[in-house]
Amino acid sequence: MRKIFTTSQVARLLGSSLLLIGLSGCGAGTPTLRDSQGKLQPCDDGPHCVSSEEANVERQVAPLRHDDAPDAAMARLAKVIAAMPGAAVVTRSEGYIHATFTTALMKFVDDAEFVATATQPGVIQVRSSSRIGYHDFGANRKRVEAIRAAFAVGGG
Repeated sequence: MRKIFTTSQVARLLGSSLLLIGLSGCGAGTPTLRDSQGKLQPCDDGPHCVSSEEANVERQVAPLRHDDAPDAAMARLAKVIAAMPGAAVVTRSEGYIHATFTTALMKFVDDAEFVATATQPGVIQVRSSSRIGYHDFGANRKRVEAIRAAFAVGGG
């Protein structure tokens, strides 16, 4: 005997499935941030992370470069980040910015960190990673490159 579902049962099942999918990205996951000495964490094995300090070329991006005083460069960078869709500067301290980027539809959160040190004048190291999932379809790399482009022209 074949079981036939009513339209309302199918609608409820579909609605429940969409709700579960939608809630799956809502702030889930925890950020992997720099260590107590201020060094960016290495990327894990997934392709959802890029870093200027990464040895693996598939996850490597260039650091941001500037000719400004470090404080001025970080202030300009904070303005660039704040102007981006879904962005929030979570922490800003001397030579450091931690920002989150939340997608509009699924509310997935990516973390980006930017570190400027006196030992590397004119350089801002960067790491951007998804909190959950394996693939990000290049979203973190594209975001870092968009930040780089806006930063280079003095954005903000």
